Amino acid sequence: MLTLGIESSCDETAAAVIADGTHVVSNVIHSQIDTHRRYGGVVPELASREHLEKIESVVATALQQANVTAFDLDGIAVTQGPGLVGSLLVGINFAKAMAFAARKPIVGVNHIEGHVYSVAFEFPAPEYPALALIVSGGHTNIFLIHEPERYELIGRTRDDAAGEAFDKVAKLIGLGYPGGPVIDRLAQRGNPRAIIFPLAEIKDPEHKLDFSFSGLKTAVLRYVRENAIEPVSDAVNQPEQILDLCASFQNAVVRALVRSLRKAAVERRPRTLILAGGVACNSELRAAVKALADELKIPAYIPSPIYTTDNAAMIAAAGYPKLLRGECADWTMSADVSLRLPNVNVVTPANKKKVRYRL
Repeated sequence: MLTLGIESSCDETAAAVIADGTHVVSNVIHSQIDTHRRYGGVVPELASREHLEKIESVVATALQQANVTAFDLDGIAVTQGPGLVGSLLVGINFAKAMAFAARKPIVGVNHIEGHVYSVAFEFPAPEYPALALIVSGGHTNIFLIHEPERYELIGRTRDDAAGEAFDKVAKLIGLGYPGGPVIDRLAQRGNPRAIIFPLAEIKDPEHKLDFSFSGLKTAVLRYVRENAIEPVSDAVNQPEQILDLCASFQNAVVRALVRSLRKAAVERRPRTLILAGGVACNSELRAAVKALADELKIPAYIPSPIYTTDNAAMIAAAGYPKLLRGECADWTMSADVSLRLPNVNVVTPANKKKVRYRL
């Protein structure tokens, strides 16, 4: 079964052809980093315009590399949300037009669920329950996955997503956009214990696994001001002070993420750990999650970087089981910037009442 995936939720225009939900036949990504770098972040209007310019050629290239036509496909999966509304609409409308012309079924996919399915290409099917840490510029969540397509949100950020915190700190000290990769590179040359940044403590016992990065961001800002640290334009030759700041900040983010992940693992006893999302490219986070999995004696599913950042292969993989069941969206499907994963009924140990989580 051949599935075409289309992803345009933010600043990557992507298309991929997947066979039987796990085999990548083609995977094409056009990144807009160069467009947005001068502004220090994604400009939604510019993102939408570039998606319009590139989507036809990106999809055509994906089909060409797979040596198929639209008529050879069994279905099309497209990101429906969450994301930037203009960007989402470009992908959705293109996918709908293509599905109509080729008379193929189409399904809308939740972008976060796509990240969960990014492990489908390099690992066997996970053992359930699985614990997934999804970390990106827009999302920082912990999900307990009871079985395929049954998610329970057990931890989330109260403010900034981890990737957003990386970008803001990088901008603060003049390292440019995107901030995550450059901070990761510089942190490897710094002392992660040079500055001890505080970690937020969530007092509410019902949300003890939640994250908060706004206080950490403020602590970095205060440190920069108190020590008169000036932005440095040279991204390679940075002073020791900047290297230590990057290493200490990154270490604080990773400690916060892994601390909650550890608590969740001890409490819920998963059989698989999953790390996905753009921040899953971070070398320190990857090592820390792998170490935690080794400690728990369970496998860690951490995709290669090409599948952690936004891509269409993961969207096709997430859409595959839906298409296999015969699901098909109608022509009224549109972008949903706050699209949520399906609810799951769970019984909390505290009150034994059924609670509905919005993910």
